[in-house]
Amino acid sequence: QVQLVESGGGLVQAGGSLRLSCAASGLTFSYYAMGWFRQAPGKEREFVSVITRSGGSTLYADSVKGRFTISRDNAKNTVYLQMNSLKPEDTAVYYCAADSSVIVSTRASAYEYWGQGTQVTVSS
Repeated sequence: QVQLVESGGGLVQAGGSLRLSCAASGLTFSYYAMGWFRQAPGKEREFVSVITRSGGSTLYADSVKGRFTISRDNAKNTVYLQMNSLKPEDTAVYYCAADSSVIVSTRASAYEYWGQGTQVTVSS
């Protein structure tokens, strides 16, 4: 079955960096756009970033643009999220997700498969 497993979360001070990874199995990874979403306590899940199947195009939420970088390695079936200049408001559970649609989406409902999430906590 399809599995998406996130790792790399943790506790970091404001201004610090973390690199999240999401390892995929059970699917043809290069057929899927891969997205990152996050959900803070009491808030709805929100879009963070997405990368196309080939990795040639990316999209970011305005709140993370210039600070976060999404990338993927299709040979390793892994997508990454490099997070720099972290802020307390970045604190959330971060999820990776896979979408087989040709057109990338920022809507969570478009994604077919989800990981279990990894906690990121940024202290002030």
